[in-house]
Amino acid sequence: MRVVFAGTPEPAVPALRRLLDSRHEVVAVVTRPDAPAGRGRRLVPSPVRECAEQHGIEVLTPSRASDPDFLRRLSELEPDCCPVVAYGALLRQEALDIPRHGWINLHFSLLPAWRGAAPVPASIRYGDDVTGASTFRIVPELDAGPVFGVVTEGVGSDDTAGSLLDRLAVSGAELLVATLDAVEDGNAHAEPQPTDGITYAPKITSEQAKVDFGMPAQAVERVIRSVTPEPGAWAWLAEHRLKLGPVTVVGADSPELRALRPGELLVERKRVLVGTATDPVRLGEVQAIGKKRMPATDWARGVHIEQGTVLK
Repeated sequence: MRVVFAGTPEPAVPALRRLLDSRHEVVAVVTRPDAPAGRGRRLVPSPVRECAEQHGIEVLTPSRASDPDFLRRLSELEPDCCPVVAYGALLRQEALDIPRHGWINLHFSLLPAWRGAAPVPASIRYGDDVTGASTFRIVPELDAGPVFGVVTEGVGSDDTAGSLLDRLAVSGAELLVATLDAVEDGNAHAEPQPTDGITYAPKITSEQAKVDFGMPAQAVERVIRSVTPEPGAWAWLAEHRLKLGPVTVVGADSPELRALRPGELLVERKRVLVGTATDPVRLGEVQAIGKKRMPATDWARGVHIEQGTVLK
């Protein structure tokens, strides 16, 4: 089939690469416009655009998917199908109607669970043991179209959103190509999503990644893993932000540990602990403003932490 691929961030790149190695012809790529990044706010192309240009593929970067020039060019390309992975923009009906087999989305959850922009962080935050990826036909309602197929993936106790998404991006790429193969062969069947079990996972902002040490230790540990590496967990140390990597729950096996208040720091020779609503957690890597990421013990040796200091 002639396909126009739509995607933007790094997790969409494995699917584009797999499509380029498939029997389908990628005639163009749709991605978000170049965005400012870094301290200099220099415009940077999306990872999908970089991959497409490396392979000499035409790239379309409409500011809106309803842009008339974009719709006209998409029609001229005559795609049979438009596969989508994390494109990041709303597709209106006039765009959905152009490919004869529609737009097929690869979504990183087992639908109808975790519809929305951040399904992988939600799976970790809420303690799912198993997640996966789904391919479905795009309809106007958010992630509500009929499902062609799924793959499952176990959620490890040490998985971050980044590590889990890396695995799903690879297995999901295989699922997407298999779905397109079935569509071309005429044996694809899409099942309507059940009405039970619908949950939503909206995009997580930096402010929402602030850690609340007043939660139980297990919840703190999951929340931090769910926002690693992006947007990144953090807490206030006095008036400064301290970025936090994944933590480990530690049993409160002494009166000193049981006495730790939520957020209170305890610096020991080989570990740095923080109190929660239940057991303490041991800090892994931390990053102070203007500093490199480092083990919490190294960081603690370089700063003076008074007894009773609290992360808020």
